[in-house]
Amino acid sequence: MYLNCHSYFSFKYGTLSPQELYNEARRCQVKKLVLTDINNTSGYIELLRICAENQHEHALRLALGIEFRSGTELLYIGIAESNAGFEELNRYLSRYNASTMPLLSRAPEFAHAYVIYPMGTVDASDLRENEFVGIKTDEVVKIARSAYRDYVHKLVIWHPVTFKNKTGYNVHRLIRAIGENVILSKLDKNLEARPNETMLPEPELLKYYWQYPQIISNSKTLLENCCIDFELGMSKNKETFSISHKEDHARLRSYALEGFQRRYEHYSSYAMQRLMRELDVIAERKFEAYFLISRDIVEFARHKNYAHVGRGSGANSMVAYCLGITEVDPIELDLYFERFLNPYRSSPPDFDIDFSWKERDEVIAYILNKYTTDHAVLLASFNTFQGRSIIRELGKVFGLPKSEIDKIADRPLEARQKDDLTRLIFKYADHLHDMPQNLSIHAGGILITEKPIYAYTATEIPPKGFPITHFDMYGAEDMGIHKYDILSQRGLGHIKDTVEMVAQTRGIKVDIGQTGKFKKDSKVNQLLMQGKCMGCFYIESPAMRMLLGKLDSNNYITLVAASSIIRPGVARSGMMREYIQRHHQPDNIRYIHPKMGELMKETYGVMVYQEDVIKVAHHFAGLDLAESDILRRGMSGKFRSRKEFKLVEHKFFDNCKERGYPEAIANEVWRQIESFSGYSFSKAHSASYAVESYQSLYLKAYYPLEFMVGVINNFGGFYHTEFYFHEARMAGATIEAPCVNTSTYLTKIIGKDIFVGFIHLKSLENKIGELISKEREKHGLYSGLENFIQRIPVGLEQVSVLIRIGAFRFTGKTKRTLLWEARLICSEKSRSGIL
Repeated sequence: MYLNCHSYFSFKYGTLSPQELYNEARRCQVKKLVLTDINNTSGYIELLRICAENQHEHALRLALGIEFRSGTELLYIGIAESNAGFEELNRYLSRYNASTMPLLSRAPEFAHAYVIYPMGTVDASDLRENEFVGIKTDEVVKIARSAYRDYVHKLVIWHPVTFKNKTGYNVHRLIRAIGENVILSKLDKNLEARPNETMLPEPELLKYYWQYPQIISNSKTLLENCCIDFELGMSKNKETFSISHKEDHARLRSYALEGFQRRYEHYSSYAMQRLMRELDVIAERKFEAYFLISRDIVEFARHKNYAHVGRGSGANSMVAYCLGITEVDPIELDLYFERFLNPYRSSPPDFDIDFSWKERDEVIAYILNKYTTDHAVLLASFNTFQGRSIIRELGKVFGLPKSEIDKIADRPLEARQKDDLTRLIFKYADHLHDMPQNLSIHAGGILITEKPIYAYTATEIPPKGFPITHFDMYGAEDMGIHKYDILSQRGLGHIKDTVEMVAQTRGIKVDIGQTGKFKKDSKVNQLLMQGKCMGCFYIESPAMRMLLGKLDSNNYITLVAASSIIRPGVARSGMMREYIQRHHQPDNIRYIHPKMGELMKETYGVMVYQEDVIKVAHHFAGLDLAESDILRRGMSGKFRSRKEFKLVEHKFFDNCKERGYPEAIANEVWRQIESFSGYSFSKAHSASYAVESYQSLYLKAYYPLEFMVGVINNFGGFYHTEFYFHEARMAGATIEAPCVNTSTYLTKIIGKDIFVGFIHLKSLENKIGELISKEREKHGLYSGLENFIQRIPVGLEQVSVLIRIGAFRFTGKTKRTLLWEARLICSEKSRSGIL
């Protein structure tokens, strides 16, 4: 009879996680309920998975709906009769989210969904066949004295579930106050739930409605008529790129063989055999569309002359290399294909495709336009209550002054037991920890589905303008919708800008794709070994430069390893130190077990890459490839707490015991896996990063000034901008302050002179900085200060900024003189009404 259950995905309203909601249903022996979060569909996939995993403990069936609210006003509850009804509700909410219009006060005519209105908001005589009025427990006594007494057949039980107990009610009030940005004592009672919105055993709930058995039967019938059927884990991705699987198979094979001929002029039989084996596995798993869609995205970028880097485990694939999705040769690096794809893996492979931060949005727009926003959408993530931000939010709603909140947040251990109020803050901070508070956008995930996306979620339109789902990457994967990662980085931006600058200033066309040549270039490798990598993608931090020096890294293979062992987990486990020692003293290596030395000879028996987890789990501990991949994934994030991971963990130790390994060795191998795998890279990922690092190094070695300007103009990198100007000076450049007759909005190079861009002037308005060079290009150089002020709509304050930094030095006048002139000119301009 629970037709209106909230989870904590009713942001800043509900308090129950999906697991807690399930636990409450089990406690109360509730067999079926309706999850109806407020203007949201984020929580149902997790709850479906929990129900499926715990059928033997308590069989809970789930129906789905949405509680529609306009601001804080509850309008009605939509409950899906079927999957078609869920899609209807999602489409309706998505249309509202995409428009500026408020939700309709009266629900539209749904063909496959029920609607429940609060008592007193609608005339019972106007109700459609699928519409009802919800009666709360304390409203039963009102029926006899209202017009609803003649329409009992249109009434249903309405007992919302929002929290578990009194503590949950307090949490609810706190997050409502946070949401409304008011102190708790000022929170309007109409903006919070009633204290009794907890789950009761059904017999106890039905006692409130004993006088109206028809209300009970109405509710039972409605609930039984609602059924949702989702096969979790079964692929819901777009099934074909062309018109059929057969056509996709033929295309993929043709493109792969064509690329193979281009990539491998002199190839071995092993290379061709591996290509055929990969194509067979891809066909067997029906993943051709995934590869073809990824190739299409890359081809669009190539046509637009957008640089890209294909990375992630996808770079383990020779097919991906031949299609041009990645630039990493799996044969050269002996990459482990099973990390990318194996016959046991049910989910599609993982491609991360990086584009310049300036160009990624156009790539995303291409994907959404090609597949339409009915089928293509960006993936969401959740912003959750975390750490000190919880303390600050609770401090505000409890009415503490900012100075007091700062003291508590900055010294939590000292403040925890200070007084009753601070004890309350820390008590409820624990309840709020990890609770989602709003939707955000995933770093780069895009979903492309066969059915309309509304079959699975409603969508939101954040300020960026692209629609996003209501579930995150874990929900998408549980549902069987696997993402394409379209990411952005500034490293590609500075590489592209440098190449364009070199063509403009020197007339040299640099082919940045010649990574094979760059890897063998002694000048490039010398920079690498010396750690002179400032500005170079991924390898410019002090820690990385120190590591490269310790390894005497002067080649691509060592850089690939360094890119992974610099990660926090490897360093924390002590394996980075061990790797450096073994790198310099390979004859003194003592392997923890001969099998470990056999599996990881290339890395001196040290686990460096994610593939090493799979290798060790499969060949050392005897797990199958699917279990080994579960182990790899489970070492990080949400999957670690899942039952499937716990089963694999037990099997790892059981198998080690069966194989006769001493317990100490099994524990040490597990410790090594556990300590680093959550932070390590796949070898292919490291190799992809190393390719981009080599491209940066080549440009720095041969075109250092243009390269540093490229880095400065992309505003990325490990260091503040002034350090890159200093690096350019060290490379022979003369750094010139901005000049209105030479400089542009961004930093500019002329010969060996680098003119600082107007964008770097903190007190100068951006629009003035952009206009100066545009006006100059259109109407010629500025003849002097007065001419500049006449042509640019600038006031005394802004022109003074330019004078003080020397932007008018071409006039030959002192800054003091120019400031007096500016004051006179601007004063005259103001009197004449121009300013």
